[in-house]
Amino acid sequence: MTELKVGFIGLGAMGVAMATHLQHLGLLVAVGNRTFAKAQKHGDELHVAAPADNAALAALCDVVVLCVTADADVLAICADLAPALKPGSIVIDHSTVSSETAKHAQKILALHRCDFLDAPVSGGVEGAKNGKLSIMVGGDTDTLARAQPVLAAYGARIAHMGGIGAGQNTKAVNQVLIAGIAQAVCEGLALGEKLGLDSATLLPTLMAGAANSWFLEKRGATMLRSEFSVGFKLALLHKDLKIVRELAVTAGTDRSVIEKSIVDYAELMAQGHGDDDISSLIRLKRGRPTA
Repeated sequence: MTELKVGFIGLGAMGVAMATHLQHLGLLVAVGNRTFAKAQKHGDELHVAAPADNAALAALCDVVVLCVTADADVLAICADLAPALKPGSIVIDHSTVSSETAKHAQKILALHRCDFLDAPVSGGVEGAKNGKLSIMVGGDTDTLARAQPVLAAYGARIAHMGGIGAGQNTKAVNQVLIAGIAQAVCEGLALGEKLGLDSATLLPTLMAGAANSWFLEKRGATMLRSEFSVGFKLALLHKDLKIVRELAVTAGTDRSVIEKSIVDYAELMAQGHGDDDISSLIRLKRGRPTA
């Protein structure tokens, strides 16, 4: 493929940002979304087509990028795309799903001589907007080479992790680390609040030492102000961690962080906070008000 024609399906906050980078490079030709009105809106803004269905989008493209929510969505979209894509076309999936779903999607596309990459991302909405995502890729080396111009549009690091499913397995590890870091940072900052420490001094002091992390830098100040609309929705991490739990059960590894985080985020969802950023965990860490 010399001049790639790319379609993008899944226009959430990250998806729109990624599609915009592709449009700036002249690669984007079409967008799609579960809600057609949203696809039309962003199609108009990006000056590209917004076909009425996935098959119509596939007919315009030789690469289709997915960034959707659920395993079932990925499989249904691949089933729609496969018969309409030209042989040799590529589907790149940036969703966070199970590695078994990735393998199933690849089989659906292979029946129509199309290729597939499971390529989940990390870096949040900020990384998508800045074109600085870390992309964890599973799939064939040659397919990855052909897809490189697409991934480079919004990826700061593109790592080939192995065959189909390896990208999703890497993302599973990533989500455990994110959950654990969130547990520690939220718990620590809640303690700092109760001890009466000045956040204006506390945060830069922590960030100057071994306790620093991306999460502390990007979410420390906002969570202390109880602002939770800035990033990755906790309901999505809860969904991801249930996938990760199945992998950990099969692998026989410890699941302490996974299980604790699933319980905590389920509690926050039950309280109506599912759309909050994951830093909303500090709500629970703050505990009961002191007398």
